[in-house]
Amino acid sequence: MPPVNIPAAAAVFLVVSAAVVGGVTLTLERANHEGVELSRLRDRDSARHGRILQQRPTGVIDFPVEGTYDPYLVGLYFTRVKLGNPPKEFYVQIDTGSDVLWVSCTPCSGCPTSSGLQIQLEFFDPSSSSTASLISCSDQRCAQGEQSSDSLCSSQNQCGYTFQYGDGSGTSGYYVSDYMFLDTVVGNSVTTNSSASVVFGCSTSQTGDLTKPDRAVDGIFGFGQQGLSVIAQLSSQGITPNAFSHCLNGGTGGGGILVLGQIVEPNMVYTPLIPSQPHYNVNLQSIAVNGQTLAIDSSVFATSNNGGTIIDSGTTLAYLAEEAYDPFVNAIMQTVSASVRPLVTKGNQCYLTTSSVSEIFPQVSLNFAGGASMLLRPQDYLLQQNSIGGAAVWCIGFQKIQTKGITILGDLVLKDKVVVYDLGGQRIGWANYDCSSSVNVSTSNTGTTEFVNAGQFGNNDSARYEPGNLLLSIVICILLHMTFFGVCLPFL
Repeated sequence: MPPVNIPAAAAVFLVVSAAVVGGVTLTLERANHEGVELSRLRDRDSARHGRILQQRPTGVIDFPVEGTYDPYLVGLYFTRVKLGNPPKEFYVQIDTGSDVLWVSCTPCSGCPTSSGLQIQLEFFDPSSSSTASLISCSDQRCAQGEQSSDSLCSSQNQCGYTFQYGDGSGTSGYYVSDYMFLDTVVGNSVTTNSSASVVFGCSTSQTGDLTKPDRAVDGIFGFGQQGLSVIAQLSSQGITPNAFSHCLNGGTGGGGILVLGQIVEPNMVYTPLIPSQPHYNVNLQSIAVNGQTLAIDSSVFATSNNGGTIIDSGTTLAYLAEEAYDPFVNAIMQTVSASVRPLVTKGNQCYLTTSSVSEIFPQVSLNFAGGASMLLRPQDYLLQQNSIGGAAVWCIGFQKIQTKGITILGDLVLKDKVVVYDLGGQRIGWANYDCSSSVNVSTSNTGTTEFVNAGQFGNNDSARYEPGNLLLSIVICILLHMTFFGVCLPFL
């Protein structure tokens, strides 16, 4: 959301800590006021108004971010959520390409019990939570779940689900309602401890890559637009704005910032979301390399039932339709042909160079509807694979996708940018940013910018996953190196 001027008195610094905002439900009753003085009624109203104003002010919820985009180290970004009573902490992948939050439950067939990410995996047990309740098939929320998955109903009238992802992996289970504990900051730096009731998936079976322990997490945190997404549930309860933002750090340490709310940055540009789509579809109109627009028919990027341009944090790399991929790679080759030695490894176009890629590779511009351009540095479309005789091997991170007319922008291009999903305004915005820094946030659910004290919303207190310090990660790195780019296909 573009910034506007606010009174200087509202600008105070905010340091995010582990705190949340709660709410009180007031019951309205008819009362007989006959014979009661007006002043007493006014006093009673005054007290009531005070209680109303304290009810669940819309706040910005902060989640810690761990992991990296680099497929040779992790290939995904993940966060932690606290569920149940007493609460247990679960590591879940951040995925804007799906809708539902789900975690592994006990018992579970095919669910990993250990992780190469050196995190402790947990299993949710509804019978061990005093506040858990199952969702019946007649529950309205079960119908909402049908928007996001293949719905199942057991003979016990229990609402179930099946998710199938684009990489062939899948999970099935049932829906449960329980409390999620939140780290929330509200206006004037007021923080209180609270929780919110949400519906999430309880996975009892996993298949495909989800069963592999090398990059295993406890589940997936879907940030899609459908009714059972956590962002939809919390915004409908008035707990958060109808928006969320992330800033994924592309540096060695990874991590970043994830908030339910809007990050405000002066250089933000926005493009409209295409309505009535199951994913975050945007209208990509053209690609320019070194300032020259490529000769690609814009219909290649057009949104249809089976095509379009999707922004998806659950995808590690980026994918272009064949009609766009070949002109893209050819244009880069023409620009750098005098400075690098081209080579092909495992079907990927790569380049051997002893120079800095920032000095010899061109800037790429993805141009969207509304005049919004996403500027990509060489590090946003290249990946360093290895080195040969002192020269580095850099490969095109964009992959050619066989499915006609689909373009997917994953973590490779989303990293090192503030990305805002303004669902209320039906638009997505971004700005290049150092995601190891703090950011300003807004709690606005309207068209105006309302800062949370124009504070510094940062990730300094988030736990960090440091892959470089882990021997097992080195082993994973070698294995992934042997199967170049064979990780984290898009979750669709």
